[in-house]
Amino acid sequence: MKIATWNVNSVKARLEHLKRWLDAAKPDIVLLQELKCEESAFPAMELKGLGYDAAVSGQKTYNGVAILAKGKIADVTAALPGDKSDDHARYIEATVAVGGARPVRVASVYAPNGQEVGSDKYDYKLRFYQRLAAHMEQLLAREEPLALGGDFNVAPWDIDVHDPKAWRGQVLVSPPERAALRRLLNLGMTDALRVLHPEPGQYSWWDYRNNAWP
Repeated sequence: MKIATWNVNSVKARLEHLKRWLDAAKPDIVLLQELKCEESAFPAMELKGLGYDAAVSGQKTYNGVAILAKGKIADVTAALPGDKSDDHARYIEATVAVGGARPVRVASVYAPNGQEVGSDKYDYKLRFYQRLAAHMEQLLAREEPLALGGDFNVAPWDIDVHDPKAWRGQVLVSPPERAALRRLLNLGMTDALRVLHPEPGQYSWWDYRNNAWP
């Protein structure tokens, strides 16, 4: 089973890229983040034509997460438990059965950026991570296959960024954020990227501005 995750940064703007990639990579399950559209505007029919069903939690202009699957999507949870007042579309989970494989529970998460250390948005980010860890602990207790993917907006180790000194102490690499993400690993989860690519030069986070990609 091939599970992929992608911050698509507007699914409507990137639809042709998404369709070409789906055709080339042929993932069984795709976790999308930052859809920037409501459920009614999500291109479900176009993706259905490529063999993918979809479960979507959308929001106009901002946020939004989805699960695409070449199989039955069931038991959908379209919000992160723990705060009924949180109306940001940042979390969706479901059970997916692909072919004859054992069903797997997958979750797509778009964690808050935090904006600035000490700000209200930073505090919201840490509370979001507390809720996420508590929920993952409950899911792991079921002893079912579980995959959590998404844009976590944290660089967990210095190896994850090109210039760690430039980011030290700032949002995305601050100790409380790193500790919050590490709590997920301490529950028994595995950082799939680092298992497959422990070598330097495989960055899991970068700023999309200021020519940072190259």
